[in-house]
Amino acid sequence: MTLNGWIQILVYCGIVVLLVKPLGGYMHRVFNGDRTLLSPVLRPLERGLYRICGTSEREEQHWTTYAVALLLFNLAGFLVLYALQRLQGSLPYNPAGMTAVEPGLAFNTAASFMTNTNWQNYGGESTMSYLVQMAGLTVQNFVSAATGIAIAIALIRGFARASGKSIGNFWVDMTRSTLYLLLPFCIVLTLVYVWLGMPQTLGAYVNATTLEGAQQTIAVGPVASQVAIKMLGTNGGGFFNANAAHPFENPDAISNLIQMVSIFAIGAALTNVFGRMIGNQRQGWAILSAMGVMFIAGVAICYWAEAAGNPLVHALGIDGGNMEGKESRFGIALSALFAVITTAASCGAVNAMHGSFTALGGMIPIINMQLGEVIVGGVGAGLYGILMYIVVAVFVAGLMVGRTPEYLGKKIEAKEVKMAMLAILCLPLAMLILS
Repeated sequence: MTLNGWIQILVYCGIVVLLVKPLGGYMHRVFNGDRTLLSPVLRPLERGLYRICGTSEREEQHWTTYAVALLLFNLAGFLVLYALQRLQGSLPYNPAGMTAVEPGLAFNTAASFMTNTNWQNYGGESTMSYLVQMAGLTVQNFVSAATGIAIAIALIRGFARASGKSIGNFWVDMTRSTLYLLLPFCIVLTLVYVWLGMPQTLGAYVNATTLEGAQQTIAVGPVASQVAIKMLGTNGGGFFNANAAHPFENPDAISNLIQMVSIFAIGAALTNVFGRMIGNQRQGWAILSAMGVMFIAGVAICYWAEAAGNPLVHALGIDGGNMEGKESRFGIALSALFAVITTAASCGAVNAMHGSFTALGGMIPIINMQLGEVIVGGVGAGLYGILMYIVVAVFVAGLMVGRTPEYLGKKIEAKEVKMAMLAILCLPLAMLILS
């Protein structure tokens, strides 16, 4: 480990913490329907979208109605993405002449992107056309992230209000997440990424002659716009198969830093939104502190293990850390940091191969996955994930001291604990049963 490596890690952490309060305040105003800097431009468009959808920001939904709307919307997204892939060969914006994606892979990809999992069982530049990348995958990157944010906001309202009979309006929350939060930030990020050297074009792939005289096809396309939302929405599905290790997806150290900050920005800020909406910002900072302790511990172990390298390799007289599978442009510190960030947020983007990490270094990404998104987590998912643990912890603490468990003025009783435990146990049960 080096001082330079720790400085880079601390700079990253400092930037994320500094963004929490202003971004949290902005999101709080957005979801409260208050005026923001973008309101003069976006408010008329927002009202127009409500009229088209036949809803109103004054129309609130029962939690069951909210849930049904969420499920139906995402089912529609799944079907559209599946159809785009199956019809790819006959659709426009396909300069490389990609054929239709086979049914199994199309189903896998549609289910993956619709759920914000973004598991890739394909090589992006050799499988998906520009249209599918833009109208299919990038759109799902937006709406799956917006869905996660909407769920988090609805759950916060449940804590802040006396009843779950009205927790907001799914269509309003989705619209505001996309219109005021994801789209504006991604437009700015896309322009920055293009300035840093990422391609953003609908032109055909480029043919080049190598120094040896061989012909090489260089894949390009609308890369910057997809990278912007894949990081900000903690999606992780890369335009290229090599993901954030590809120089067109991650040109330099500055783009690497911006992408790492993007992954944590909204998830960390949602803790501040929670504090503001319940009227006690200290609760939000307490949640973020708990996340931060687990994150720093993970980074420290991962960085130490990768910097120390394999003792069996050292015994052969080869000194240095474990650089196998790392991006030489970023080094061990930023590779370890990126690995912990992306698995803590369940993002999936990578700038180093996790399978090449040492046993102890690779243990941290696996632990992060098994925790089920409670260390910042995916946008929305991290907050409602850790709130489940808070409910159980408060209940257990109440039993230990012999008092009626309460959190934020609400009694935590058998029903609440059963529901929280059901949510917590879903992940390990799925792992164990499918294993």
